[in-house]
Amino acid sequence: MVRRPRLRPLPVNSLIPNMLTVVSLCAGLTSIRFSLVGEWELAVLAIVLAGIMDGLDGRLARVLKGVTRFGAELDSLSDFLSFGVAPVILLYEWTLADLGGIGWIVVLSYPVCCALRLARFNTQPEPASAPAPDWTSSFFVGVPAPAAAGMAILPLVASFQLGWEMFRWPLLVAPYLLTISVLMVSRLPTISFKRLRVRREHVLPLLVAVGVAMAALTSYPWVTLAVIALAYVVSMPITALRYAKLAKKHSSTEGADAETAVTKSAASPSPDSADSTHSILH
Repeated sequence: MVRRPRLRPLPVNSLIPNMLTVVSLCAGLTSIRFSLVGEWELAVLAIVLAGIMDGLDGRLARVLKGVTRFGAELDSLSDFLSFGVAPVILLYEWTLADLGGIGWIVVLSYPVCCALRLARFNTQPEPASAPAPDWTSSFFVGVPAPAAAGMAILPLVASFQLGWEMFRWPLLVAPYLLTISVLMVSRLPTISFKRLRVRREHVLPLLVAVGVAMAALTSYPWVTLAVIALAYVVSMPITALRYAKLAKKHSSTEGADAETAVTKSAASPSPDSADSTHSILH
């Protein structure tokens, strides 16, 4: 009788990131449940909770050295449900159902683009012969799924605060949602917070700003969420310009280095050319 090898028990710390991912998944499912019963505010808060958990699980995995292939796949599945399905179910129940079949077509475009983006992100190789420059790690390609979900629920958040019915017009929400869908699969460079570094003299002001933001979130949640979403939207063209500037700068630097290398190579003859000259003279 063949005995199976005994599996080594895992420390609880290594499971914490996966636990947070499961919480994010459950929050997305709960948002769908609230959407189906018309609890719009709770549905939005559930998506916000999913975004917070999604922002914590990857960072904790790196800190606790618990990054695994299983955790990465689980995170992608959770992202698709919480940020690719839950927001459009909410928007469909809230307003897009009034457009009938056209509204459903608009709804389908969003999760399809989200799935394509996640598949592209999970399968993109890092060529060993030509690795990406270090400065590109500060940017995403296209809008990430959590950020897209935050942009998608912006009309609801604005309507909660201002009470304007125009934010609920399906003819206004439909093209807005289509635009977000296209941005997810686009090549537009967007900001990545994973590699941002904070100078030591800016740590205390940053902590104060976080405290003020949390106080504002508890006192004026809809205004705070709207400001965060709008700030991200405004950052997109600024990030694209910064990316183009850095790309131009590094391409010119690499071109100058290559030209210098060619000049040095031409100025110093190779041993083969020296031998040829020697043979000609003799």
